[in-house]
Amino acid sequence: MARRGGDRRGMAMAVAVVLAVVVVCLFGGLGVDATASNHKYAAGDYVPLYANKVGPFHNPSETYMYFDLPFCHPKGHVTEKREALGEVLNGDRLVEALYELKFKDNKEMVTLCEKTLTKGEVTKFRDAVKNDYYFQMYYDDLPIWGFVGKTEPTGKDTKYYLFTHVHFDILYNKDRVIEVNIGYDSLSFVDITEDKEQAVKFTYSAKWKETDKSYAQRMEKYSKYSFLPQYLEIHWFSIINSCVTVLLLTGFLATILMRVLKNDFIKYSRDEEAAEEQEETGWKYIHGDVFRFPPYKSLFCAVLGSGTQLLALAIFIFMLSLVGVFYPYNRGSLYTALVIIYALTSGIAGYTAASFYKQFEGTNWVRNILYTGALFCGPLFLTFSFLNTVAIFYNATAALPFGTIVVIILIWTIITAPLLVLGGIAGKNSKAEFQAPCRTTKFPREIPPLPWYRSTVPQMAMAGFLPFSAIYIELYYIFASVWGHKVYTIYSILFIVFIILIIVTAFITIALTYFQLAVEDHEWWWRAVLCGGSTGVFIFGYCFYYYYARSDMSGFMQTSFFFGYMACICFGFFLMLGSVGFRASYLFVRHIYQSIKCE
Repeated sequence: MARRGGDRRGMAMAVAVVLAVVVVCLFGGLGVDATASNHKYAAGDYVPLYANKVGPFHNPSETYMYFDLPFCHPKGHVTEKREALGEVLNGDRLVEALYELKFKDNKEMVTLCEKTLTKGEVTKFRDAVKNDYYFQMYYDDLPIWGFVGKTEPTGKDTKYYLFTHVHFDILYNKDRVIEVNIGYDSLSFVDITEDKEQAVKFTYSAKWKETDKSYAQRMEKYSKYSFLPQYLEIHWFSIINSCVTVLLLTGFLATILMRVLKNDFIKYSRDEEAAEEQEETGWKYIHGDVFRFPPYKSLFCAVLGSGTQLLALAIFIFMLSLVGVFYPYNRGSLYTALVIIYALTSGIAGYTAASFYKQFEGTNWVRNILYTGALFCGPLFLTFSFLNTVAIFYNATAALPFGTIVVIILIWTIITAPLLVLGGIAGKNSKAEFQAPCRTTKFPREIPPLPWYRSTVPQMAMAGFLPFSAIYIELYYIFASVWGHKVYTIYSILFIVFIILIIVTAFITIALTYFQLAVEDHEWWWRAVLCGGSTGVFIFGYCFYYYYARSDMSGFMQTSFFFGYMACICFGFFLMLGSVGFRASYLFVRHIYQSIKCE
C-alpha cells in the first residue's frame, strides 16, 4: 500500500515537473518578440517594419513571400528576420520592408522606386488583383493589412488596377506606437488590364497623430476586427441557449436512466431473495462476460493513451489561453505551445497505455508503446509530408524550411520518444491490477439477435449528435478564426463549451452502454470508445458544410490543407472523446455490477 502511494506521489511529482517546464518554456519563450525591446522611441528613431506575406484573401493557407510579387525590391540581399518555431509553422516569413517610417517623422509622397513592369510582371500583378491578394506587414509588432489592387466592372469587361501609393496613419502616445492603419490614394492607381509594359512609380506617405490610448490597449483594435465583440451579447445568448437545451436533455435522460437503474436494483435484489432457479435477464445475466478483456487490446490501450494525452494537451492549452498567453497576434504562440506541450505530455500517453495494457494481462508491451506513439503522430506525419510537398510545389510559405523540420524531428527524438518510453515503463511497473466485481466465465455467451439500430454505426450516430449539437454554434467562430481572418478572443466561452462537451459525451456514452448491456450485448469496450469519439466524425462532416457553404476557399492547395489538417484534428477529437467515453462507461459498469450480488 505504501509502495502504491509512493508511485502516485512520484507520478504527481513528474506531472508537476512537466507543468513547471511548460510554464517556463511558454512564458519564457513565447513572448520573445513582444519583450525583445521596450517599444519606446525618441523622435527620429528607427521603428522596425517587416513585410510578411501575400496571398489570396479567401485562401489563408496559400501565402507567398512578399517579394514574390514584383514590388520594389531592395538592392542586394533581402534581410530576413529570425523567427521563432511557432511563427515558421504559421507560415510567417518576415523580411525588412523598404518603407522608412521613423518615429514622429511625417512624410509626403516619398518615392519608393520607379520601375518598368514587364509583361510577365503585369500579368503577375493582374492575377494577384484578380484573386484578391492581400499583403501583411508588422510595424513595431502591430499587424497591418492591405490589398494589392482592386477590380472595377465596366459592362462586359473588368478593369484591374494596381495600388502604387500607400499612406500610413500612425497613432502614438508619448514615446510609444499605439496604432497603425493603411490607406490608398485614389489618384495613384495604375491600369494593368492589358498585357503590356508599364512604367510605374511606387510612393508612400506617413502621418503621425497623438492619441490618449494607452500602450496596454493597443491590441484591443484587433479584437474589434472580429465579429465577436460586436455581437458578444448574441454570441453569449446563443451559447447559453444551446448549453441549456443540451443540459436539459441530458438531465432528462439522466433522470430516466436513474429511475430505470433503481428499478433494476430493486428487481435484482428481489430475485436474489426469491428462488435461485429463477432465470436471470437483462444486464445482470451477462455479469460473467461484461469484464472480459476487449479484442485487439494493445491497440485499445494505445487509443486510451493517445486520447488521454490529447485531453491533457487541451486542458493545458485552455489554462494558458485563460491567463492571456494567446493575446491577438502573438505570432506563433499557439503553435509553439502545441508542439512543446504535446512533446512534454507524451509520458502521460505511455503511462496510461502501459498501465491499462498490464491490467489487461498483455505481454508485448513494446508493441503497445509503438502503437501509442504512432497512433496519432503517424497519420499526422503522413498528412504533413503530403501537404508540405504540395506547398513546396506551389512555392508557398506554408512549406517548412529544412531546418524547422530538423528541429521538430529533434524535439520528437529527444523529448517525445524518451518521455513516451519512460511513461510506458512506469505504467508497466505500476501496481495497478484489474479487479472485476464479477468473475469472468471461461467461454463467452452468445449475443442474442438485435435490431439494426442496436448495431455500432447507428449507435455512433446517436452518440455523436447530442455532443455535436452542444458545440455546433461555437464551431463556426472557431473555423472563421482558424481558416479565415477573424480573431478569436473569448476563450472563456470556448472553455465552457469544452467542459459541456466532455460532460455530455461522458453521459451519452454511459446511457448507450447501459442500453447495450440491457439487451445482453456484453461487447461494450470498443463500442464505448467508438460512441464517445463519434463527435469527431460529426465535426469532420461539418468541415464539408463549412468549406462549400460558409467559405470562399478554392484551389487544390487550400482544399488539401483544409481537409488534410482538419482530418487530423477530427481524428484527435475522436481519440480524446473516445477515451472520455470509455472511462465514463468503465466507472459506470463497475458501479452497477458492484451494487448487485454476482455469483
